[in-house]
Amino acid sequence: MTDRAVLHIKGRVLVGPDDVRDELWSVDGRVTFERPAAEPSATLTGWALPGLVDAHCHVGLDAHGAVDRDTSEKQALTDRDAGTLLIRDAGSAADTRWIDDREDLPKLIRAGRHIARTRRYIRNYAHEIEPGDLAAYAAAEARRGDGWVKLVGDWIDRGAGDLAACWPGDALAEAIAAAHAEGARVTAHCFATESLPDLLAAGIDCVEHATGLTEELIPAFAERGVAIVPTLVNIATFPKLADGGEAKFPAWSAHMRRLHARRYDTVGAAHDAGIPVYVGTDAGGSLAHGLVAEEVLELTRAGLTPVEALAAATWSARSWLGRPGLTEGAPADLVLYEADPRADLRVLAAPTRVVLNGRVA
Repeated sequence: MTDRAVLHIKGRVLVGPDDVRDELWSVDGRVTFERPAAEPSATLTGWALPGLVDAHCHVGLDAHGAVDRDTSEKQALTDRDAGTLLIRDAGSAADTRWIDDREDLPKLIRAGRHIARTRRYIRNYAHEIEPGDLAAYAAAEARRGDGWVKLVGDWIDRGAGDLAACWPGDALAEAIAAAHAEGARVTAHCFATESLPDLLAAGIDCVEHATGLTEELIPAFAERGVAIVPTLVNIATFPKLADGGEAKFPAWSAHMRRLHARRYDTVGAAHDAGIPVYVGTDAGGSLAHGLVAEEVLELTRAGLTPVEALAAATWSARSWLGRPGLTEGAPADLVLYEADPRADLRVLAAPTRVVLNGRVA
């Protein structure tokens, strides 16, 4: 990255979907809308957005578990170069605190390490425990993370041959209360419907994937403000997964195909009911990093307008995560494009410049 200096951003600055400014400056790595006394070292032009948000990503993780620093760095750089400058890391077995000292890498909001039922999740990913220990682990990961805890709400039960809930309701209620007492919000991986009622009753704050949402459950999610992060670029892999499990787990395979077939209807119905929907890619397991632009487009296929889908990766997502956008004094984290992304979301796949902490990447 270039050295940090006074930068002038000129063109159209999308502070909000309807708040468009002509220019801003970065001074000492911070946004200002007041012309500084010092002359800028460079003027960048284009359509500016706050740095994109991937609200479900895994830095430091691959399909087999934790990865080394060099691999983690490459993952983070791939996301940065795609315009993703804020990541909610939805569970990682790796220690990535060193990234906080790197001004050239995206900012991470960690959910600690996944918490899963014994032998009910991907090997080497999670703390694998039984219900009696769930509250203690939730409290510990709340202290270890950055305001989030990640539970695995359901996974295949090999005895039953299908997706099944991982936790009894009383254990969930105790664990979520313990995390809340530490000041953390709780999210849960959920594919199926069966895990959702107990999570909702226990006070869950967010659900990842949420393919099991139904017409019966959606009103309660909306009333309680439980957000969803659909990760549709991940759900696109369900048919291939189903094909691979067909011989051994035919019921599970059929279930996964059904969830995939109605994925757009599920997300669209949730959005129409007022459930907050945010962009997340699930990169870092078996998926590549840098897919945020594809996920934004996927949300439009589920019925969100282009501006709504864009907000789910920018203004609304940052507000939900408690991080500023392009406001006075905020970190100068922004992405420039040749054209108005509100008019054509495809431009998100080709940022012309990325500015992070006031430095041009």
